[in-house]
Amino acid sequence: MQELRLSIKSGELPFVRDMFNRIAPHYDLLNRVLSLRRDVAWRRALVDSLKVPQQAGVLDVACGTADVALQVAAQYPLAQVVGVDFAPRMLARALSKIKGRAVCLAAADAFALPFGRGCFDAITIAFGIRNIQDKVTVLHCFYDHLKPEGRLAVLELALPDRSILRRIYLFYFNRLLPLLGRLFSGHAFAYTYLPASVAQFPPAEVFAGMMRSAGFKRVGYSKLTLGLAVLFIGEK
Repeated sequence: MQELRLSIKSGELPFVRDMFNRIAPHYDLLNRVLSLRRDVAWRRALVDSLKVPQQAGVLDVACGTADVALQVAAQYPLAQVVGVDFAPRMLARALSKIKGRAVCLAAADAFALPFGRGCFDAITIAFGIRNIQDKVTVLHCFYDHLKPEGRLAVLELALPDRSILRRIYLFYFNRLLPLLGRLFSGHAFAYTYLPASVAQFPPAEVFAGMMRSAGFKRVGYSKLTLGLAVLFIGEK
C-alpha cells in the first residue's frame, strides 16, 4: 500500500483525520454496537444499488476500514475495487482485513483523488460526506471521475422524521453515545462530534439538490431503518 501525499482543502476540518486515526482500533466494534448492527445492512443496501457490470471499476471514498470495499468485492468478484481514505490508521486496519481480496488501498482525500477523469463505473462514500464542508465541490469531483452513465452512491446517517422516535434517538445520540464511545474507545469527543455532524447534515431533498447541481441526473434517495440512514443515488 503506497501512501500518497495528502491535501486538505482550505476550510475543511483538519482535526477529522486525527480523530479517525485515534478511534481506528475500535471503529468496527463501535459501528456494530452503536447501530445495533444496522450499519451492515445499510452498506449492503448501498452495494445492491450500484447495478454495475461484473468487471466494473469501483472507487470507495473515505473507505475507513474497508467494509464497503469488501462488500463490493464480495458481490462483484471480478470488479476492480479501490478504497481511499485520508486517515493512515484506518487504512492500516483496512489492510489487515482485506487479506488478499481484490481490493486496492491508497491514502488520499476526496479533493485530491489520484486517478484520471472518467475512469470509474461507480463511486461510493459511506458515512463520510457529512465530514466534508464543501459538499458541492466534492460532488463535482466525484462526477468528473465517473465514466458516462456511472453511478454515485452516498450513504449517510440522518435524524428520524417521526417526532417520538426523533426524541428517543436524540437522547441516545446526545447523551448515551458519547458515554459509550468513551467507554469503548477512550475518545469521547469523536462521539460528541458524531451527533453534531449528523444534525448539521442537509435534509435529504436539499442534499439531492446538491447532487443535481453537480451534474448528476436521475437523483433519488431512500430512507433506511425508519430514517436513521439515507441512501442517495445519482448517475452521470
